[in-house]
Amino acid sequence: MRHTNTHSRITAVAVALALLCALFFPASGHADNKLQIMTATTDLAALAQEIGGDKVNVESIARGYQDPHFVEAKPSFLLKLRRADLLIVVGLELEIGWLPPLITQSTNPKIQVGAPGYFDASRYARILEIPTGQVTRAEGDVHPLGNPHYWLDPENGLRIARAIQDKLSEMRPNDSAYFAQRYASFEQHLKQADQQWLAEMKPYADRKIVTYHRSWPNFAEHFSLNVVGYVEPRPGIPPSPQHTVELIGLMKREGVRVIVVEPYFDLKTPNAVARETGGQVLVLTPSVGGEKEITDYFKLFDYDIAKLKQAFDATH
Repeated sequence: MRHTNTHSRITAVAVALALLCALFFPASGHADNKLQIMTATTDLAALAQEIGGDKVNVESIARGYQDPHFVEAKPSFLLKLRRADLLIVVGLELEIGWLPPLITQSTNPKIQVGAPGYFDASRYARILEIPTGQVTRAEGDVHPLGNPHYWLDPENGLRIARAIQDKLSEMRPNDSAYFAQRYASFEQHLKQADQQWLAEMKPYADRKIVTYHRSWPNFAEHFSLNVVGYVEPRPGIPPSPQHTVELIGLMKREGVRVIVVEPYFDLKTPNAVARETGGQVLVLTPSVGGEKEITDYFKLFDYDIAKLKQAFDATH
């Protein structure tokens, strides 16, 4: 709560800027007539760009190297959201801590929750780890609607892309054939790429790993990996000494040698666990743009699979 006053000041400045820009930059009537798409994350931006091609301008709020649960709300985001025709979100409460106030304060009627320009990609994906029973904060940062890292399954990427095609065609009927062609090309490319990825990962089927956060269930299921433990005792809860000792014991018993850590987490505990278990800490990015060379959805899987293979081969 210590950031409340700062956030209030930022919000006040942002609203003033938005109102000022409204005088000079009307929300509608773009010179290039392209659909203006804002996305919560880089992965959704990459998929929107694949389908929209040169008929859209796409920009992500979060950066690929950021934890998408915690994004600092900047005044510049409000100005971009105000001019958006479409907002694509991950949903499942991934952005609950930072995006809702931006949507409200943008004063853009197109992208308010429930409006035609608000697009929740989770509605079209296969969702894992949906809790049963009552969920409380004592269990950590548990997502009551299921795990929101669903884009790390290429099949979900395809489902989302198809839904984006339908949405863009609805918004721009005259360009529907163009969007359909873009989707067909993306589908063919992704299915071919996935066959290659699955072939590359087949020798490592059922390999056990530990991950820092629960970012990888969709990826692990698709590529037949077995996540047996987490550096976090519960989602969003920093590792305690007791949990770390228990994790070391688990890894020794199970013969786990690879600890997957997202780029935005502290490596101190994972490195300590690796030293005790003879394991290796592997920094993998769950998002497009997490490394400079990961410039699209395909390169995300190319990068992560190449890194995993290296780690598995080195620790076998």
